[in-house]
Amino acid sequence: MTSLEEVAAHLPSARIPIGELSDELGLSAAEMKVYRRFYGLAEVCREPGGTLTDLLLAAAGKLDGLRGREERVRYVVQARTMPVVVPHPVNPVHELRDALGLGHATAFAVTHHACASGLLAVDLVGKLLASDGDPDALALVLTGEKTFTLAAQTVPGTAANSEGAAAVLVGTRDDRDRMLSYAARTHGRFYECLSLDDELAGEYQQIYTEALAEVMLAAVAKAGLQLDDVAVVFPHNVNRLSWARLARHLGLPLERVFLDNVPVTGHCFCADPFINYRTALDLGRLRPGDRYLLATVGLGSTFSAMLFEH
Repeated sequence: MTSLEEVAAHLPSARIPIGELSDELGLSAAEMKVYRRFYGLAEVCREPGGTLTDLLLAAAGKLDGLRGREERVRYVVQARTMPVVVPHPVNPVHELRDALGLGHATAFAVTHHACASGLLAVDLVGKLLASDGDPDALALVLTGEKTFTLAAQTVPGTAANSEGAAAVLVGTRDDRDRMLSYAARTHGRFYECLSLDDELAGEYQQIYTEALAEVMLAAVAKAGLQLDDVAVVFPHNVNRLSWARLARHLGLPLERVFLDNVPVTGHCFCADPFINYRTALDLGRLRPGDRYLLATVGLGSTFSAMLFEH
């Protein structure tokens, strides 16, 4: 059984008001008004002097459950939104493994689900741990990226990206947050992502809400539950408007979608659902027995949802 042993998050202290990014992101005054007023974006997090390794280490360093149990970690996995996140020949997942004293662990990256790769990584390491047969073994999943290129700074017309990170310690014990189900579907005809022609881009906008709702409902159904059994949804933080539409489509009260971080973090790549979970936990918003969904979409286009019981 895949379980979340612990989730830690790191948000850089440097915050940039969204209005100051208009030139950097090539947004007109009218477009910026949409970002602020309708998308609910206020600022993004940046750490100009740090590397990607620094960013991910800051999150991993907050994992109390890792200290003293390093020898139990079998896998260190970097879940990437973008295939290339640093210049060659830097290899951050190996740097992280060694810096954390996990040199004995197998280290690799997953990326082809884009911003849904974090959920893919959790599912994958859970299966690897189960096949190993050691109930005390652990895996470490690391998420979050630097906005080191223009393409990494924004999802045009949708989101402004930030440099937050999350570290997820995964185990197989049933006395932790246990995974009840996982659903993912890739709509491959949109593989060109931001280079789609106008016809396909319009089609993607049309299917987006229904496709995301489909995997969320599939995850709930796989666990033998109803959507009403889900206490909260921890989403990717692209914008408030898209989640308001999704909530209306599902008949889900919007207050059950955790949107607190959208204005203050922007979109932190694969890290969003885990950052949101950590924030809600710190705020006391989860009670024992609560079921919650992590839901996200990766350009390309993969729609994913993962259901847990707290």
